[in-house]
Amino acid sequence: MQVMQWITAVVLASFVAYIGGWYMGAIEGNFALLLFLATLVTGIYWVAERMYFWPKRRDAVAAVERAAVERRAELDRMGIAKTDIEVSEEAKGRILMQPWWLDWTAGLFPVIAIVFVLRSFLFEPFKIPSGSMIPTLMVGDLILVNKFTYGVRLPVINKKIIEGNSPQRGDVMVFRYPPQPNLDYIKRVVGLPGDEVAYLNKRLTINGTPVPTTELPDFLDRDAMRYFKQFDESLGEKPHRIIVNNDVPPFIQGASDHEYRKNCSYSVEGVTCKVPEGHYFMMGDNRDNSLDSRYWGFVPDKNIVGKAFFVWMNFGDLKRIGGFN
Repeated sequence: MQVMQWITAVVLASFVAYIGGWYMGAIEGNFALLLFLATLVTGIYWVAERMYFWPKRRDAVAAVERAAVERRAELDRMGIAKTDIEVSEEAKGRILMQPWWLDWTAGLFPVIAIVFVLRSFLFEPFKIPSGSMIPTLMVGDLILVNKFTYGVRLPVINKKIIEGNSPQRGDVMVFRYPPQPNLDYIKRVVGLPGDEVAYLNKRLTINGTPVPTTELPDFLDRDAMRYFKQFDESLGEKPHRIIVNNDVPPFIQGASDHEYRKNCSYSVEGVTCKVPEGHYFMMGDNRDNSLDSRYWGFVPDKNIVGKAFFVWMNFGDLKRIGGFN
């Protein structure tokens, strides 16, 4: 048992060190990997508890009870009637109680396993860290992402094992940022495989057809304390809102030399791109404050995480709770 205590202490210390290093920025953390390892390790302890440690403690109680019965019988033969040798429930409870190193491993396995399954295959929570999706999503929104709409994928490696629906224009999608796949980004699907997407002079065109827009009252960004031009844009089945900053010039500054750069043509008016097969063109609804496909290229299907669909909390504004387009 002493050896198991030391092994468990080392394992738990490793998890704490990893989380601490991630929090301090010393390492690039991967929560999916951390959760997978936690599920695996606690699962091993849980199986060991059920198959070995619990039966061993149960047998220890049985042995103590047998010894008490035998001692009682021996005393009866000796004519000694008044002795207190019964095994108390408290004593049996102490023997059966999980030691700390099992309580912090096997005891946590069911909860960790449920979280792992929910997060990996059903719904994953995210927090909106920037204003690139304003006015649809605000900084501080806590959202839910559907992990199975676009197909079921294995956790950590993100390999698709069951096909699902294809992303549609207008979907708000979470994906692994192509230049740095350990980061998750959220943008709107604008271009599908094979589409020609043009964003020229701040007007969006898909396959030569301008995307319909309707001007709305100006949007007040309370963080910036500024008004911006606001429009309803009919990109998918339901319209969504976008904002535009007319003070920002239309040309794309600082576009990277991404893999399919040859598919894009940049000019002072903006950019025109042909979306390669198996890839998607993504843009933020805050059109002049979004680092998106105009700058770093296309999102491959293998990078898709899921479809964002619901704001479940915003501690600064409870009215934000609900679905969105």
